[in-house]
Amino acid sequence: MANKWVYLFEEGDAGMRNTLGGKGANLAEMTRLGLPVPQGFTITTQACTQYYEDGQNINDEIMEQILDHITKLEKITGKKFGDKENPLLVSVRSGARASMPGMMDTILNLGLNEEVVGTIAKKSGNPRWAWDCYRRFIQMYSDVVMEVGKKYFEELIDKMKAQKGVTEDVELTAEDLKELSDQFKAEYKNKIGSDFPTDPKEQLMGAVKAVFRSWDNPRANVYRRDNDIPYSWGTAVNVQMMAFGNMGDTSGTGVAFTRDPATGEKHIMGEFLLNAQGEDVVAGVRTPQHIDQLKSMMPEVYEQFLSICKKLENHYKDMQDMEFTIEDRKLYMLQTRNGKRTAFAALKIACDLVDEGMITEERAVSMIDPRNLDSLLHPTFDTNVLKDIKPIAKALAASPGAASGQVVFTAEDAKKWTLEGKTVVLVRLETSPEDIEGMKAAKGILTVRGGMTSHAAVVARGMGKCCVAGCSDIAMDEANKVFRLAGKEFREGDIISFDGTTGNIYEGEIPTVEANIVGEFGRIMGWADKYRTLKVRTNADTPYDAAKARELGAEGIGLCRTEHMFFESGRIDAFREMICSDTVEERETALAKILPVQQKDFEEIYEALEGNPVTIRFLDPPLHEFVPSDEADIEKLAKAKNKTVSQIKDIIQGLHEFNPMMGHRGCRLTVTYPEIAKMQTAAVIRAAINVKKAHPEWNLKPEIMIPLISELKELKFIKNIVVETAEAEIKAAGTSVEYEVGTMIEIPRACLLADEIAKEAEFFCFGTNDLTQMTFGFSRDDAGKFLDAYYDTKIFENDPFVKIDREGVGKLMEMACELGKKERPNLHIGICGEHGGDPSSVEFCHKIGLDYVSCSPFRVPIARLAAAQAAIAEKRN
Repeated sequence: MANKWVYLFEEGDAGMRNTLGGKGANLAEMTRLGLPVPQGFTITTQACTQYYEDGQNINDEIMEQILDHITKLEKITGKKFGDKENPLLVSVRSGARASMPGMMDTILNLGLNEEVVGTIAKKSGNPRWAWDCYRRFIQMYSDVVMEVGKKYFEELIDKMKAQKGVTEDVELTAEDLKELSDQFKAEYKNKIGSDFPTDPKEQLMGAVKAVFRSWDNPRANVYRRDNDIPYSWGTAVNVQMMAFGNMGDTSGTGVAFTRDPATGEKHIMGEFLLNAQGEDVVAGVRTPQHIDQLKSMMPEVYEQFLSICKKLENHYKDMQDMEFTIEDRKLYMLQTRNGKRTAFAALKIACDLVDEGMITEERAVSMIDPRNLDSLLHPTFDTNVLKDIKPIAKALAASPGAASGQVVFTAEDAKKWTLEGKTVVLVRLETSPEDIEGMKAAKGILTVRGGMTSHAAVVARGMGKCCVAGCSDIAMDEANKVFRLAGKEFREGDIISFDGTTGNIYEGEIPTVEANIVGEFGRIMGWADKYRTLKVRTNADTPYDAAKARELGAEGIGLCRTEHMFFESGRIDAFREMICSDTVEERETALAKILPVQQKDFEEIYEALEGNPVTIRFLDPPLHEFVPSDEADIEKLAKAKNKTVSQIKDIIQGLHEFNPMMGHRGCRLTVTYPEIAKMQTAAVIRAAINVKKAHPEWNLKPEIMIPLISELKELKFIKNIVVETAEAEIKAAGTSVEYEVGTMIEIPRACLLADEIAKEAEFFCFGTNDLTQMTFGFSRDDAGKFLDAYYDTKIFENDPFVKIDREGVGKLMEMACELGKKERPNLHIGICGEHGGDPSSVEFCHKIGLDYVSCSPFRVPIARLAAAQAAIAEKRN
């Protein structure tokens, strides 16, 4: 039996998302619910995958099924594809499993040629509509299918409007649009070298290929990497009978949400344009009207739309993002999907749906993207300063947050300036999908055109970026990189600020304050903690970071990097003296100066953690990182050590390493200089004794972590030093303190020999940054030089330093867990690399049975939510 590559809408349902993509599955589901959906068919995601396997060709079997379904659609609609008397015109749209708004391509009005247009212009009595459809089709097909570039056509439109003395596209007459169509076709021939295609079947196959091809375009690839969407999924293609919103003032098109995607409030939030097609709303070329205005214009349509909104939200049990078209007072639903929303709105909507009895707590926890919580945890403008500053303008508050930075006018400049260390805001007439990397780099986005459902607004909300949209008061001169607002001129590099919660725009820089997390955040986090089994700790080296992490729900410290403590003024000098010492006695004298300040640090950290576990990693980096490079500091060190400047420089030169990542660092320092571990052990234990004395109710049990172990004998040697020193300190204090000695697993050999190492290690903690470096054989600091090429060639889909490489690094981790627990069943295991705050990596850590993940303080809520989602998904499956 042949594979089924194509499904009519009536053949599918919501459960077929993997095959039909999100859009196709929802169109099928809306058809099943009896909603007014223009009928059509979906070419499956598997057909997209096959297209790439066949060398970017549509094979005969798939092509035959597409044409067969065109015939079926002709029967359903009573229209004929390519017929000039009663033509079937279709839209061709992408639809991946996961929503990717604006990332892939769409073609409308397919099936037109000049002969068909001439006929429908006469028969409909609406020639302006007919020629408007044709010029749009030529422009879209040329841009999307043939990759001519829409700017050439936009220039022709602008020239025509200038000649006719009009400002809006809708003011152009049928004759104007007919002339534009001729100009467009001439431009097509000039760029492509052949005439614009007139055969609808040729047009259709070109469009289907273009949508498949758009799965692999640069902006889609960036979006997929950012949202953990595998390349192997492919996209479906939806071919759907056209509904025309551009037939006059009784027609229109719009986008709406069943709840406010910025605040989560329960009311319909939407916009529409009369006499327009769908792309006009999201492109922001005209300022739309609020959905409420439809009530007075077409009350019956408005009431029907409200009824459908309620039905869809109740059915999907989530806030819906819908696209609709009105064709001569007849409503058509073109799409529904779970809407993108701000983190603030996501929390409110989830809690409200629980309170309304629509969903369970588990569903509420599962429906929030953990990565978006990040936007709640960052600063907003200082209200004390803000009250004395007047905004210079106000526009649509499209995505909450505060942004302050230097103005740039292009996505390329936003990316470039950010890489140079500058803080930028992107100011555009309107954004397009090509701008995604610049939007990602910028602190915020400000647009002249567009509404709450424009590309800028939707994508910014998904990213958790501040966005103010539709500031029509701006007079933009993109060519010269300048805009005018409130009588002032702003050039590239000037600083502005704007507030995505209020829509206010300010001149200059405004200071920010820490986010205040209250309300629904606490409820969701409480539910997350109720269902997760994985503990969440933090990576913190200061009492401030530890306290902030505790405030955000951390249950301990998984990584305290002691070397960070040595860099503070007053400490680095003593440490440098230790490095430049010739004898053990000299080193001990220098270390004795450091011991009390290190002990004080540990005491303050223990206090901040209130008896929760604290894992302290002993000195890890190579010593050359601590030596001075400034001439004055070298002279100061020479004087302190009673050596010449030349001698100190020789010592510094001798510390240079060819490959510091694999050099004299970590446990190797302790093997060479045991006195360093003795000092650090004494500081850890003395601090614990003092804090336990002050807080006898706390279950204080420091965890001493030895870095970079690759061999049992190595760990045994160092553990003996630690235990001997610790026991002597405890005996001298006449008290008792529990402690553990474990190791950081960051060398592949340690994973392979984990059962051996577990004979001495009381805990493991994966240092996935170094484990990834050592497994792949390249440095995270240098990977940026070639990772883009690896993405382009599909060698990698993700940065392995951001998301755990499950096939390689993950396999080593699983092996280490299995071997270690076989030797020591009560071995507790965690992770403290940067992956500890990545939701996908947290899910993997849950899957392989780790006890905890540890991450930076502001990522603690992300990890808590991701851990809960992993536990809920496991239970569900």
